[in-house]
Amino acid sequence: MTQLQTDVIIIGAGPTGLTAAHELDKLGLKTVILEKLALVGGIARTENYKGYGIDIGGHRFYTQVPEVTAMWQEILGADFLHRPRLSRIYYNQRYFNYPLRLPNVLTNLGLTETWRVLASYLTTRLNPYPYEDNFQEWVSNRFGRRLFELFFKSYTEKVWGLACTDIKAEWAAQRIKDLSLITAVTNALWPTSATVIKSLIDSFDYPRRGPGMLWERLQAQLTARQHTIILQSDVIELCREGTQITDVVAQTPHGLIKVHGRHVISSMPLGELIAKINPPPPPEIQQVAQRLTYRDFLTVALVVKRAELFPDNWLYIHNPNVQVGRIQNFKNWSPEMIPPHAPETSCVGLEYFCNEGDALWQKSEADLIALARTELVQLGLVKANEVIDGVVYRQPKAYPIYTGEYKIYLQLLKLYLNSLTNLQTAGRNGLHRYNNQDHSMLTAMLAVKNIMGESHDLWTVNTERSYYEEIQKTT
Repeated sequence: MTQLQTDVIIIGAGPTGLTAAHELDKLGLKTVILEKLALVGGIARTENYKGYGIDIGGHRFYTQVPEVTAMWQEILGADFLHRPRLSRIYYNQRYFNYPLRLPNVLTNLGLTETWRVLASYLTTRLNPYPYEDNFQEWVSNRFGRRLFELFFKSYTEKVWGLACTDIKAEWAAQRIKDLSLITAVTNALWPTSATVIKSLIDSFDYPRRGPGMLWERLQAQLTARQHTIILQSDVIELCREGTQITDVVAQTPHGLIKVHGRHVISSMPLGELIAKINPPPPPEIQQVAQRLTYRDFLTVALVVKRAELFPDNWLYIHNPNVQVGRIQNFKNWSPEMIPPHAPETSCVGLEYFCNEGDALWQKSEADLIALARTELVQLGLVKANEVIDGVVYRQPKAYPIYTGEYKIYLQLLKLYLNSLTNLQTAGRNGLHRYNNQDHSMLTAMLAVKNIMGESHDLWTVNTERSYYEEIQKTT
């Protein structure tokens, strides 16, 4: 067994782990970073397939956190592109602009359906759900029941694999904060109004070669400064002595490694983390950790022999007759996501939301590519003979799910983890919170401040330090 020693052990080389290492480097502290995958970036990585850049999930670079903006610019600077944003909803064989454009809505829905939507909205305003416990109640109170059924229900249930009544309202409040039918229509009619909704921003920054470009460059910088990043290292044990984690053991292709450190920052899923602490936590803590659930997804990237496809960065597919939930058009994120020798081609990423181990997840790569090709043709976006290549990427535990008594579970886990004086959990899976990469980066920055003696509650970062969807103009 190889043995290493460092100041801080970091589990995960995604935005959380690499940001923490970057901040620790400024303080003169060294790190060993253990990453399960063969590529840094986590869910914000960019895969490379024959020169085509494939963004796992789609990542806009937009934030209200100045520390995060400064770090992005420090690392990439001029390698950021300012990109126009266009994303539409595909429903009933028609494309609906988002943000709402009233002529587009009227044309696609027709006057009869439009009046139904408005009548439903007014009815809901007069008689709203008295309690907003689940996603259906939260959205219906803001958009009306009819619009919820048309534009939210089918897509949301496809993404999460759950009835909207089984998804906690906190998820909607976090992801689409303060967006409603009135604010969306107001933004469409008077775009210079004082409040702008993040879901409605019409441009964003994006690295020339995808979000992974940022993390791969930071990887190179950290390595050059004597930080150790070990890829394909699967953590199998966190060795505990009393209230401290003393060592972390990981399996690598070259054998076991054991890393000793004074502090540990982890972004691995909470359920996995708790299961690997030895001696183990109390049985009730282990049981609670295993009740946390996740949603996984597949990206089927298809190379299409056509220079231009649809103009969107991505499409939300509300058609219940196909399994695909969202389609990324990587060329529209950045032209450099396409190899220079193949300008006559495009590459799209069809995202299929599923659970690890279910029938869709277990399909072979060839079957998934065939499914994606068939559905892309069915949607009328390409002709069958235009699809010339494909590849599949699987992303387990992509989205923490807000169901059941998850708040109670997290509170119990937080109490236990707070008893471990040199371990901090951060990031999306480390906090079981569906946040964006800038929130993950902020939790990492605050974790480093805690190591230096400050006291920040990382579990409240994206409620206390909120920017979510609503942006207040300063001009």
